[in-house]
Amino acid sequence: MTESTRESALASRHRALGSDLEDWNGMGTAWTYSSDPNDEHDAVREAAGLFDMSPLKKIYLRGPDAARVCDHVITRDMTKVASGRSVYGAILTERGTVCDDAIIANNGGDEWLLCHGSGASMDCVGESAAGLNVDIAFDDDLHNLSLQGPKALALLDAHSPLDVGALGYFHHAATELFGRPCRISRTGYSGERGYEIFADRAVVGEIWDNILGHGAPEGIMPCSFTALDKVRVEAALLFFGYDMTDDHSPWEVGLGFTINRSKGDFRGKDAVFGLEDRQRFRLAGIVADHDDALAGGETLILNDEQVGTVNSPAWSHRLGQSLALVHLRPGIAAGTRLDVAGDDGTWAARVANIPFFDPQKTRTHA
Repeated sequence: MTESTRESALASRHRALGSDLEDWNGMGTAWTYSSDPNDEHDAVREAAGLFDMSPLKKIYLRGPDAARVCDHVITRDMTKVASGRSVYGAILTERGTVCDDAIIANNGGDEWLLCHGSGASMDCVGESAAGLNVDIAFDDDLHNLSLQGPKALALLDAHSPLDVGALGYFHHAATELFGRPCRISRTGYSGERGYEIFADRAVVGEIWDNILGHGAPEGIMPCSFTALDKVRVEAALLFFGYDMTDDHSPWEVGLGFTINRSKGDFRGKDAVFGLEDRQRFRLAGIVADHDDALAGGETLILNDEQVGTVNSPAWSHRLGQSLALVHLRPGIAAGTRLDVAGDDGTWAARVANIPFFDPQKTRTHA
């Protein structure tokens, strides 16, 4: 097991809930609790689930050239992102492939916050900032909680002076929660209307405890990364290192929508447009004739030919289906029957449209 070099201020709470704090992104992470991940899954869909997303890395960019650096490092047009707004996008290598994905928030006053996972964002920011007037600071004291589900809004709104319901999708604001300073952002990784709460190490434990204390009677509960994987696969949300790596172009993994064609220069710009017509595969979904989650890494076979690979599998007890996000040869339509071959056996499957859950995204955009 990789040794963690970062520690969440909530580590003792996770251990009390039964977590062994396995490493992800250099931090001990609650991959499981003593609770059933299916119950946690139900909480997210029916009430709300509280996740500790502090293993994500947070980078502040401050100064006169901060906006310019943000605009160069990511594929979105950051000149159109006003204070109090944020966007999701791809960060590219100079070869035009995906080296990370991130959300960048405009905090106002020449301050921006970039939040990313296990890719190379920090190195990319440094390269884009060369010679410019910007201060770059990795902040491991800034923690982030994610409260996802239909009851998240009512709980937060009742305990914050902010009109949380007025926050639009991908909007955020500085405020207080249970009397503690924080920033609330209408973002998440679940396919539900949810919110992320950014707070300092000194107060995040009190916010966590209060959310669970006030939320428990409503069915709100702490949720592990195992449950997070279930809900994000249902919603077809990507995980860097599984669904995309720096060997993949954004066109191949469904991130073409994040690339602004009319903006100025950005990392990998010339190379990425050269890859648009050279897609080896596309992001797709399958439903396997299997009563459990696939292992991941299986080969997809059609007419005795290898046509793809399983990346992110999950068993959805709510849908009663074995789901997976896959890379699939272009031109193979939804509904096509194929085989999934792995070390544990071979199963029939069909190509499915994604997202599997709430395909019109009515819940996140409500």
